[in-house]
Amino acid sequence: MTSKFPQGPSCPSVLSIAGSDSGGGAGLQADLKSFMAMGVHGLTAVAALTAQNTRAVTAVWLPPAEFIREQIRCVLDDFDVRAIKIGMLADVERIDAVAEALHDVDIPIVLDPVMIASSGASLLANEAVARLRTVLLPRSTLLTPNLPEAEVLVGFPIRSPQDFDRAAHALCEWGATGVLLKGGHADGEGVVLDRLYVGDGVHVFQQPRLALSPHGTGCSLSSAIAANLAKGLELVQAVQIAIDFVHGALVGAYRPGRGQLSVLDHAIAFKAGYS
Repeated sequence: MTSKFPQGPSCPSVLSIAGSDSGGGAGLQADLKSFMAMGVHGLTAVAALTAQNTRAVTAVWLPPAEFIREQIRCVLDDFDVRAIKIGMLADVERIDAVAEALHDVDIPIVLDPVMIASSGASLLANEAVARLRTVLLPRSTLLTPNLPEAEVLVGFPIRSPQDFDRAAHALCEWGATGVLLKGGHADGEGVVLDRLYVGDGVHVFQQPRLALSPHGTGCSLSSAIAANLAKGLELVQAVQIAIDFVHGALVGAYRPGRGQLSVLDHAIAFKAGYS
């Protein structure tokens, strides 16, 4: 059987700088599954360790900032890294460490501002929000907040289409090249609308709303977009393929734990050939 990955140093790699999910459904674990499904080599820099399952996050441990910087330096020194996904960073010190490590990096960066776990636990210190906005948001090729995260960043509720436009405009003014406002938390009659703001245009992606409580959707989406950018796709196409991929994984979602959260089935999407 022939490998789907190119042999030798030409194989594109994508780095995820994020937190680990001991339950296997979100964070770095979901990122690596998405990278494989998209046909790129996955790399990780562990920015947080969580003790969590489908019911709760019970503990969080943060590696030293210097160790996070060394992980990033180490992989950038060896691999053909063509895109970076940033997820959970937890506090100001870790945000600054990542910003310093990526100071001279000039490749696409997808920033998923992870603030709240699917179980409801807070994953980002309040004082870190402003720092994320000032030192990492301007470096991002694409920002991918869900509505609660976007509301924290902009400081006002997002309900109407006009609110979406206003929020995206504010986030782009702060430096993001593009903003994908995800609509999973919005009210919708049977559909989910995700809005991609880039340049002067708005691209709306529609998917059927599924009757489940998913875990790891945002992580999987942002990492799939980063993988597609690493393969040289334009942003709109990268987002469209990633949204279709995540929807396929949601259709096959399952509940491995005793909680109500469902975990995406990345293998179904992998077999569907999204890479």
